[in-house]
Amino acid sequence: MINRRWLPLNALRAFDAVGRHLSFTAGAQALHVSQSALSRHVISLEELLGVQLLERRPHGLVLTDAGARLLPVVHKAFDRLEQQINEIKRGGRRERTLRVHLPPSLLNKQAAPILRDFRREFPQIVLDISSSHVTGLPEQEIDLAVVYDRPGVDDTVTDLLWVTRVTPVCSPDLAAGHAGKSLEQFLADNELLHVKLDGEPRELLWTIFARQSGALVDTNRGMAFDTAISAIQYAMLGDGVALCDVDMFAAEIAAGDLVAPYDVIHEDGYGYYLKFHSDDLADPDVALLRNWLIRRFAQDTAAAREPQTA
Repeated sequence: MINRRWLPLNALRAFDAVGRHLSFTAGAQALHVSQSALSRHVISLEELLGVQLLERRPHGLVLTDAGARLLPVVHKAFDRLEQQINEIKRGGRRERTLRVHLPPSLLNKQAAPILRDFRREFPQIVLDISSSHVTGLPEQEIDLAVVYDRPGVDDTVTDLLWVTRVTPVCSPDLAAGHAGKSLEQFLADNELLHVKLDGEPRELLWTIFARQSGALVDTNRGMAFDTAISAIQYAMLGDGVALCDVDMFAAEIAAGDLVAPYDVIHEDGYGYYLKFHSDDLADPDVALLRNWLIRRFAQDTAAAREPQTA
């Protein structure tokens, strides 16, 4: 057994650099050492463990199953050492950066004020925010990620923040021009605005809605957008019908900028989930932001679904 007296720190640091870049050249440049020295360290670690951590392929390096298990643990350990050492050097002044990923529509419509309030309450925790339309976990290194996805089981800690409830929406003029039509005829007579999901057919969300509504509609037509907020903004210009999260865009519907012509709302199986690695459960800063997000999104959900009074 290997205990802390014999931890191969140089070899682990070399594996961390190579594993994150999947390149001996880039790893060596990051650590300012020679590529041959870095390679020797990684090989010595593999020999010590008795397993291969990196598979050398013609087009680059790939982590083996063992390497994929070890890399995030090593990286987190070095991160925490670095944070604590720097905190001590600053005379105990605590400062921490958390890397957080959120989908663009959620960030712009719901999360921005939540994150602002968190920073005001905990200024010692700096938030490094990234945003992309990827469905599921992003590829870059993050501490917490909010993802738009269906329920699933993986090795991350997962909390449901927001369930999407959708209905067709359009501009007031478009709704008035098609008044009296059935939902099926309305959808057939107008351009459908899609939101693309990674690895899924562009018409997936409209197909789910049509099936739930019992409407026979050709959903493989219309324009497609990377984000929900882009599709909604286009719909407000007067052309096309978008599927709208009625809670996320409640303000636009209440103001009359968007019209939901039919009293048909469905949960399509998708939602926004908070995910992070299980080894971060004991991290107090991750726990702090996690609890804040869960509480605030629950409050926003309750407020959005509260019956409106005149």
